[in-house]
Amino acid sequence: MNYNQTLAWLFKRLPMYQRVGTPAMRLGLDQMNRLSAALGNPHRSLKCIHIAGTNGKGSTAHMLASVLQTAGYTVGLYTSPHLKDFRERIKINGQPIDKENVVDFVNQHLEKFEAGNYSFFEATVGMAFSSFAKAQVDVAIIEVGLGGRLDATNIITPILSVITHISKDHQQFLGHAIEAIAGEKAGIIKEKVPIVLGQNEKTVKKVILEKAKSTSSNVFFANQTESYTTDLLGDYQKENLATAYMAIQALTEFDINENHIREGLQAVTKNTGLQGRWEILEDSPMVIADVAHNEAGIRAVMNQLKSMTYDQLHIVFGMVEDKEFDQIHQQLPKDATYYFCSPKVVRAKAVDQLFSEASRFGYNGKPHDSVSDALEDAKKMASLSDIILVCGSLFVVAEVI
Repeated sequence: MNYNQTLAWLFKRLPMYQRVGTPAMRLGLDQMNRLSAALGNPHRSLKCIHIAGTNGKGSTAHMLASVLQTAGYTVGLYTSPHLKDFRERIKINGQPIDKENVVDFVNQHLEKFEAGNYSFFEATVGMAFSSFAKAQVDVAIIEVGLGGRLDATNIITPILSVITHISKDHQQFLGHAIEAIAGEKAGIIKEKVPIVLGQNEKTVKKVILEKAKSTSSNVFFANQTESYTTDLLGDYQKENLATAYMAIQALTEFDINENHIREGLQAVTKNTGLQGRWEILEDSPMVIADVAHNEAGIRAVMNQLKSMTYDQLHIVFGMVEDKEFDQIHQQLPKDATYYFCSPKVVRAKAVDQLFSEASRFGYNGKPHDSVSDALEDAKKMASLSDIILVCGSLFVVAEVI
């Protein structure tokens, strides 16, 4: 198989949660442990930093990677999902792994994947661990896919665990109470492995501290720092920067100085290729794309918009079917003009359904046949002093980038 054939096989034969939703979901570590053993347990040779959370874990992971790269370390970075290219999930020093490596890995282990009926996520986690072990990276930064306790990445014993801001999301899998969701995220905490905890409410902190006490793990709390800034736009990045900075302080076995921190935080996009976080795509009118898709994420984006000067706000908006509009609508402004759309994935919420749900709450807008049609219409309607925001789903953002 060539690269395109290999991806087609992965997407077709191995269910992918981001595309098809619940049918692809498999929580539990037995399958991942079995697959990893078949691959020679590559994760056991890695020094890992494990990152869980509801919002900010991707940005925090990329900040950490950039600083460590600036300090001269070879850094493996595993994140999910990807925006445009599958290989965004597995990077070494900011570069996606080669297409040939993807093809070779799948071809080499094809029989294992078919016989074991492994999920798309399990296969890609195995690919990441194998790629990082082969490259002999100095450190591997591993982002949790969903939850933590039963996530496939949780077979590792890291040198540091990081938990970013926790809010309600994926409640059908993680529980409806914030305490239950925090408990699932706390599942990445390992015996005597230190933890960095991002800014969270008291109920979340209580759950994390109880888990940390049971594992004799030291907890470091992230605090806002005015000493550093980052090239990542978006006011909400201040919170992620604070978490990343505290994680750097906790990584005592690495030689990282103030210049590394300052330079690394100012070169996150350049060093890691992170996209879709308050990304300004065009000016006049300004077009901003952000992958915010849950209540906390959209609230953060809207709070920043309140501090900006513009005439009219236009929002290109789409969702996936397992997200409920009524759970986030209170964060969305009623005085904006909406361009509803449906991204090109099986899991997408039908645009007519989304339009109907939004109309019941009094939002002004109309449905469009595609994301590109919605954006094109927004550009036609917007004046040079307006703002166009693209949000609601990572897949919507992916189609406009």
